[in-house]
Amino acid sequence: MQSQSKKAFSIDSIRKRIIGHILVEEGLITENQLNEAAEYQKTFPQDKRPLIGPCLVKLGFCKEEDIALALAKKSGLNFISLKEFEIERNALDTLTVEQAEKFECVPIGFDEQNKLVIIVDRIFDNISWRDVQGVTGFQVVPVVTTLSDYDFAWGVFRDAKSMQITVPPTEHTTDEKALDYDSDEDLEQVVSIVTQLLLNAIRRNVSDIHIEPMEKRLRIRFRIDGVIHEVMSLPSSMISQLTTRIKVIANMDIAEKRIPQDARFTYKADSKSVDFRVASLPTAFGEKITMRLLTDGDTVITLAMLGLLPAHQELYNKLITIPYGFILITGPTGSGKSTTLYASLDQVNSENKNIITLEDPIEKRMTDINQIQINAKVGLTFPSGLRSILRSDPDIIMVGEIRDGETAKIAIESAMTGHLVFSTLHTNDAAGALSRLVDMGIEPFLVASSLSGVVGQRLFRKLCEKCKKKVTYTREEILLMCPSFSIGEDELELDLYEPVGCTACNKTGYKGRMGVYEILKMTEDLGKMVLKRAISSEIKMEAIKNGMITMQDDGFQKVRKGITSLAELLRVVV
Repeated sequence: MQSQSKKAFSIDSIRKRIIGHILVEEGLITENQLNEAAEYQKTFPQDKRPLIGPCLVKLGFCKEEDIALALAKKSGLNFISLKEFEIERNALDTLTVEQAEKFECVPIGFDEQNKLVIIVDRIFDNISWRDVQGVTGFQVVPVVTTLSDYDFAWGVFRDAKSMQITVPPTEHTTDEKALDYDSDEDLEQVVSIVTQLLLNAIRRNVSDIHIEPMEKRLRIRFRIDGVIHEVMSLPSSMISQLTTRIKVIANMDIAEKRIPQDARFTYKADSKSVDFRVASLPTAFGEKITMRLLTDGDTVITLAMLGLLPAHQELYNKLITIPYGFILITGPTGSGKSTTLYASLDQVNSENKNIITLEDPIEKRMTDINQIQINAKVGLTFPSGLRSILRSDPDIIMVGEIRDGETAKIAIESAMTGHLVFSTLHTNDAAGALSRLVDMGIEPFLVASSLSGVVGQRLFRKLCEKCKKKVTYTREEILLMCPSFSIGEDELELDLYEPVGCTACNKTGYKGRMGVYEILKMTEDLGKMVLKRAISSEIKMEAIKNGMITMQDDGFQKVRKGITSLAELLRVVV
């Protein structure tokens, strides 16, 4: 690592000069701006008063990078941006949280000479680098970064210290103690790792946790905003211990490792109550555990929050206000179908409606709606449950998923007898649902007469609003990347947005997700095509002629608006 300055680092020489005066000397701010920031600083209570640097940034007089670079220049330290520096796990292990707090620094990596690189918080404080070197056993290279990057590094550092939290979700059992552990210390270590794993997943808004036994290690990955990331690697000796711990929490059979198992448990952390849906799967090197996180909160996402285009919003509102008919939500696993179902139910829910759902599992508890959990062990399946629901005088029925022809037939017959029925189906697009129902054994005339509409959808990652950058492309460049992009011949250039990566988005360039949709409204012409058993591609062409906006065209509009990047859209919509 090359230093920006050969000047020796001297705390005493810098301590005497406040940050504001350094910035004035460097010509980055004026004396008047410094005085204004000082007055702004005084508006805060003494115990909550921010430093002058953040005040200057808040008032727009300078940037975080200006402050960090000025400090680096004056102190002779190197400046590092975490956008271009990957934090190393080995470095994080050199200090405990208590030691890092004492020294007011965060270890982030090693340089070419194997010296420990440490981000310094306040260079005015009298920190003894010899003490840091004595504790870590490494020569230390202090560096300066922005306040945001420092906070991000602290977050990564705390997450990595899995041994700091030792509150288990459930008490360990005698059977667990007797299995796979050489000592009580081993058991406590595994309990701590699993607890930290669950907490981190909740805090980072993870949708799925994958615990995967490999030949020489145990790989742990998180799915965040639809993309999977490796977050931890443990020795292969811990495969059985870790999977046993999770199976104990989920009340699964820890002795049975030959067949898949399903279970669930609820865990409360940070004022959140989260349901974990657990599935075990025997593999060559042990049991793979997959956990899906289902937040049990009062907030229901409404249709207005889904990101529907105005034309889609208007059309879908018309479809769901019809008191009868069959409405299908289609897409692959993890495309947000359940969220759309719940938003639809929230829209049609009222005091004069009897709404009953049949779900496996119940993913969101809803007020004033009768929700039924499938239980195949006692004979409560989708077909049997649906028959029972019809004897309970429902106005609106929601079937979590159409899994077989029997369920599809009963749902369609329910729609034809005056009920509004919602359900989901796994197909690639909206048009594919029509031919799929016929393939499941449903008579074409039933499909044509009962189906009101089909929603096809996918989820894409939204660009981080704090760091996305505008890039100007020529018409030729855009068509080279995506020949089907809707760009007019008179549009010679187009401004699109690309990901960058910052502390707010964990350096990914994306934060949060939104849907792209297509809504196929059943028409007389489409009904005739179904009766002729037309293939899905022909049905889709006819729907487009009738004005259907495809998922791809929906996505193109959102790319133009800077909501996402073209590359991200092409990742989820072919």
